[in-house]
This record gives sequence, structure tokens and C-alpha cells, in this order.
Amino acid sequence: MTERLRELQPGTTVRILGFTSSDEAGAALYVEQVTRLGLTPGTTFRLVRRAPLGDPVEIRLRGYSLALRPHEADALQVQVIE
Repeated sequence: MTERLRELQPGTTVRILGFTSSDEAGAALYVEQVTRLGLTPGTTFRLVRRAPLGDPVEIRLRGYSLALRPHEADALQVQVIE
């Protein structure tokens, strides 16, 4: 079952299933950019925290932290594993 990253609690570990976007033209560019950052299908990461108003969310993967804006977080299809 896929979840929305922005709705999960800090400390949750998830696996990336894929990507989704309502903007077809921007989707390919987005996938290329996040792939360069290590966000590839099958990768697991931990949600570290959300800013007080929900923007951005901080995730921890592959030994570094990454902040994602709401539309970036929503484009990730994730599955909770812990």
C-alpha cells in the first residue's frame, strides 16, 4: 500500500516504490533530479522531521539528509516498512 510522505510521522522508515506527477512535462525532469540524489525505486529512508508548517520534510538516506518541498514529497510513492 502506498502512503503520502507528508502524512507520515517522524521516525518512520519507508521504501520508494516509484514516482508520480500531475505535470507530465516536469515529471521526467523531476525523476532525473531525484535519481541523481539517490532516491531510486527500492531505496529505503527514514523521515526525520517536518517543519512546523509541514514544509519542508527532512529525510535521511545513504548517509546524508535531504529536505523535500511538499510537491517533491508528494511525487514519491512510498511504502512503510517500519
